[in-house]
Amino acid sequence: MARPDKAAAVAELTDEFRSSNGAVLTEYRGLTVAQLKQLRVSLGDDVNYAVVKNTLTKIAAKDAGVDSFDSLLEGPSAIAFIKGDPVVAAKGLRDFAKANPLLVIKGGVLEGKALGSDEISKLADLESREVLLAKLAGAMKAAPQQAVSLFAAPLSQAARLFAALQDKLPAAEAPVQDAVADVQDTVEAPAEASTEETAAADS
Repeated sequence: MARPDKAAAVAELTDEFRSSNGAVLTEYRGLTVAQLKQLRVSLGDDVNYAVVKNTLTKIAAKDAGVDSFDSLLEGPSAIAFIKGDPVVAAKGLRDFAKANPLLVIKGGVLEGKALGSDEISKLADLESREVLLAKLAGAMKAAPQQAVSLFAAPLSQAARLFAALQDKLPAAEAPVQDAVADVQDTVEAPAEASTEETAAADS
Protein backbone atom coordinates (compact mmCIF):
# COMPACT_ATOMS: atom_id res chain seq x y z
CA MET A 1 0.00 0.00 0.00
CA ALA A 2 1.42 3.39 -1.01
CA ARG A 3 2.25 5.82 1.81
CA PRO A 4 -0.66 8.26 1.07
CA ASP A 5 -3.07 5.31 1.03
CA LYS A 6 -1.69 4.07 4.34
CA ALA A 7 -2.08 7.50 5.90
CA ALA A 8 -5.67 7.69 4.66
CA ALA A 9 -6.43 4.20 6.02
CA VAL A 10 -4.95 5.09 9.43
CA ALA A 11 -6.93 8.33 9.54
CA GLU A 12 -10.15 6.48 8.70
CA LEU A 13 -9.56 3.86 11.40
CA THR A 14 -8.65 6.52 13.94
CA ASP A 15 -11.91 8.31 13.21
CA GLU A 16 -13.82 5.03 13.63
CA PHE A 17 -12.29 4.50 17.06
CA ARG A 18 -13.03 8.07 18.14
CA SER A 19 -16.60 8.17 16.83
CA SER A 20 -17.63 4.78 18.24
CA ASN A 21 -18.71 4.15 21.82
CA GLY A 22 -17.18 0.70 21.62
CA ALA A 23 -15.16 -1.65 19.44
CA VAL A 24 -14.78 -5.44 19.44
CA LEU A 25 -11.75 -7.13 17.88
CA THR A 26 -12.34 -10.49 16.17
CA GLU A 27 -10.42 -13.04 14.15
CA TYR A 28 -12.28 -14.33 11.10
CA ARG A 29 -9.82 -16.91 9.76
CA GLY A 30 -11.70 -19.46 7.62
CA LEU A 31 -14.95 -17.50 7.24
CA THR A 32 -16.19 -17.03 3.70
CA VAL A 33 -17.07 -13.73 2.06
CA ALA A 34 -20.72 -14.76 2.23
CA GLN A 35 -20.48 -15.44 5.98
CA LEU A 36 -18.83 -12.07 6.60
CA LYS A 37 -21.62 -10.40 4.66
CA GLN A 38 -24.18 -12.30 6.74
CA LEU A 39 -22.45 -11.10 9.92
CA ARG A 40 -22.53 -7.47 8.79
CA VAL A 41 -26.24 -7.73 8.01
CA SER A 42 -27.00 -9.37 11.36
CA LEU A 43 -25.17 -6.63 13.27
CA GLY A 44 -27.31 -3.91 11.69
CA ASP A 45 -26.69 -0.30 10.77
CA ASP A 46 -25.32 0.72 14.18
CA VAL A 47 -22.22 -1.46 13.80
CA ASN A 48 -19.51 -1.10 11.17
CA TYR A 49 -17.75 -4.47 10.86
CA ALA A 50 -14.48 -3.80 9.04
CA VAL A 51 -11.61 -6.06 8.02
CA VAL A 52 -8.41 -4.30 9.09
CA LYS A 53 -4.64 -4.53 8.67
CA ASN A 54 -2.94 -5.16 12.00
CA THR A 55 -0.02 -2.76 11.56
CA LEU A 56 -2.21 0.15 10.50
CA THR A 57 -4.76 -0.62 13.22
CA LYS A 58 -2.06 -0.47 15.91
CA ILE A 59 -1.13 3.01 14.72
CA ALA A 60 -4.76 4.15 14.51
CA ALA A 61 -5.63 2.72 17.93
CA LYS A 62 -2.65 4.49 19.49
CA ASP A 63 -3.64 7.77 17.82
CA ALA A 64 -7.17 7.34 19.21
CA GLY A 65 -5.92 6.56 22.71
CA VAL A 66 -6.79 2.85 22.60
CA ASP A 67 -3.97 0.63 23.85
CA SER A 68 -5.84 -2.59 24.69
CA PHE A 69 -5.62 -4.08 21.17
CA ASP A 70 -1.81 -4.14 20.74
CA SER A 71 -1.23 -7.67 22.01
CA LEU A 72 -4.36 -9.02 20.29
CA LEU A 73 -3.69 -7.87 16.75
CA GLU A 74 -2.47 -11.11 15.23
CA GLY A 75 -3.87 -13.13 12.34
CA PRO A 76 -6.75 -12.01 10.11
CA SER A 77 -8.43 -9.22 12.08
CA ALA A 78 -11.75 -7.43 11.82
CA ILE A 79 -13.25 -4.89 14.19
CA ALA A 80 -16.91 -4.22 14.99
CA PHE A 81 -17.14 -0.47 15.58
CA ILE A 82 -20.26 0.10 17.70
CA LYS A 83 -22.31 3.26 17.28
CA GLY A 84 -25.48 2.11 19.06
CA ASP A 85 -26.37 -0.09 22.03
CA PRO A 86 -23.27 -2.15 22.96
CA VAL A 87 -25.44 -4.89 24.47
CA VAL A 88 -27.17 -5.46 21.13
CA ALA A 89 -23.83 -5.55 19.29
CA ALA A 90 -22.35 -7.98 21.83
CA LYS A 91 -25.37 -10.28 21.46
CA GLY A 92 -25.05 -10.22 17.67
CA LEU A 93 -21.37 -11.13 17.75
CA ARG A 94 -21.81 -13.82 20.39
CA ASP A 95 -24.74 -15.45 18.59
CA PHE A 96 -22.92 -15.44 15.26
CA ALA A 97 -19.81 -16.92 16.90
CA LYS A 98 -21.92 -19.72 18.39
CA ALA A 99 -23.29 -20.58 14.95
CA ASN A 100 -19.93 -20.00 13.23
CA PRO A 101 -17.10 -21.04 15.60
CA LEU A 102 -14.47 -19.75 13.16
CA LEU A 103 -15.32 -16.24 14.35
CA VAL A 104 -13.23 -15.63 17.46
CA ILE A 105 -14.01 -12.70 19.76
CA LYS A 106 -10.62 -11.62 21.11
CA GLY A 107 -11.40 -8.51 23.16
CA GLY A 108 -12.78 -5.04 22.98
CA VAL A 109 -13.09 -1.58 24.38
CA LEU A 110 -16.22 0.18 25.66
CA GLU A 111 -16.28 3.86 26.57
CA GLY A 112 -12.48 3.75 26.87
CA LYS A 113 -12.40 0.67 29.11
CA ALA A 114 -10.73 -2.55 27.97
CA LEU A 115 -12.88 -5.71 27.85
CA GLY A 116 -11.83 -9.34 27.67
CA SER A 117 -13.72 -11.87 25.59
CA ASP A 118 -15.45 -13.23 28.71
CA GLU A 119 -16.63 -9.74 29.67
CA ILE A 120 -18.07 -9.22 26.19
CA SER A 121 -19.96 -12.49 26.64
CA LYS A 122 -21.35 -11.24 29.96
CA LEU A 123 -22.31 -7.95 28.33
CA ALA A 124 -24.28 -9.95 25.74
CA ASP A 125 -26.27 -11.58 28.55
CA LEU A 126 -27.70 -8.24 29.72
CA GLU A 127 -31.06 -6.97 28.55
CA SER A 128 -30.77 -4.10 26.11
CA ARG A 129 -32.01 -0.60 26.84
CA GLU A 130 -34.73 -1.12 24.24
CA VAL A 131 -35.98 -4.31 25.92
CA LEU A 132 -36.08 -2.68 29.36
CA LEU A 133 -38.07 0.27 28.06
CA ALA A 134 -40.40 -2.02 26.09
CA LYS A 135 -41.18 -3.91 29.29
CA LEU A 136 -41.96 -0.64 30.99
CA ALA A 137 -44.22 0.46 28.15
CA GLY A 138 -46.20 -2.76 28.44
CA ALA A 139 -46.49 -2.43 32.19
CA MET A 140 -47.65 1.18 31.92
CA LYS A 141 -50.76 0.07 30.03
CA ALA A 142 -52.04 -1.18 33.39
CA ALA A 143 -53.13 1.08 36.26
CA PRO A 144 -50.25 3.06 37.81
CA GLN A 145 -50.00 0.92 40.94
CA GLN A 146 -50.20 -2.26 38.86
CA ALA A 147 -47.49 -0.95 36.58
CA VAL A 148 -45.17 -0.42 39.53
CA SER A 149 -45.69 -3.94 40.84
CA LEU A 150 -45.51 -5.52 37.40
CA PHE A 151 -42.19 -3.89 36.61
CA ALA A 152 -40.62 -4.11 40.05
CA ALA A 153 -39.49 -7.73 39.64
CA PRO A 154 -37.77 -7.48 36.25
CA LEU A 155 -36.28 -4.12 37.17
CA SER A 156 -34.87 -5.60 40.36
CA GLN A 157 -33.53 -8.57 38.44
CA ALA A 158 -31.87 -6.32 35.89
CA ALA A 159 -30.39 -4.14 38.61
CA ARG A 160 -28.86 -7.20 40.27
CA LEU A 161 -27.34 -8.27 36.96
CA PHE A 162 -25.86 -4.84 36.42
CA ALA A 163 -24.48 -4.74 39.97
CA ALA A 164 -22.92 -8.17 39.55
CA LEU A 165 -21.08 -6.99 36.45
CA GLN A 166 -20.03 -3.63 37.86
CA ASP A 167 -16.64 -4.76 39.16
CA LYS A 168 -15.70 -6.81 36.11
CA LEU A 169 -17.40 -4.64 33.52
CA PRO A 170 -17.04 -1.00 34.60
CA ALA A 171 -17.41 0.21 31.01
CA ALA A 172 -20.97 -1.07 30.81
CA GLU A 173 -21.96 1.01 33.82
CA ALA A 174 -22.80 4.24 32.00
CA PRO A 175 -25.08 2.89 29.26
CA VAL A 176 -26.70 0.45 31.67
CA GLN A 177 -27.34 3.09 34.32
CA ASP A 178 -28.88 5.35 31.68
CA ALA A 179 -31.42 2.66 30.89
CA VAL A 180 -32.16 2.00 34.55
CA ALA A 181 -32.50 5.74 35.21
CA ASP A 182 -35.03 6.05 32.39
CA VAL A 183 -36.99 3.14 33.80
CA GLN A 184 -36.88 4.34 37.38
CA ASP A 185 -37.87 7.92 36.53
CA THR A 186 -40.89 6.71 34.62
CA VAL A 187 -41.92 4.16 37.25
CA GLU A 188 -41.59 6.60 40.13
CA ALA A 189 -43.75 9.25 38.47
CA PRO A 190 -47.04 7.29 38.53
CA ALA A 191 -46.29 6.07 42.04
CA GLU A 192 -45.99 9.67 43.26
CA ALA A 193 -49.17 10.64 41.46
CA SER A 194 -51.04 7.79 43.12
CA THR A 195 -49.83 8.94 46.56
CA GLU A 196 -51.03 12.47 45.89
CA GLU A 197 -54.45 11.18 44.79
CA THR A 198 -54.78 9.15 47.98
CA ALA A 199 -53.91 12.15 50.15
CA ALA A 200 -56.46 14.28 48.32
CA ALA A 201 -59.16 11.66 48.86
CA ASP A 202 -58.41 11.44 52.60
CA SER A 203 -58.71 15.21 52.99
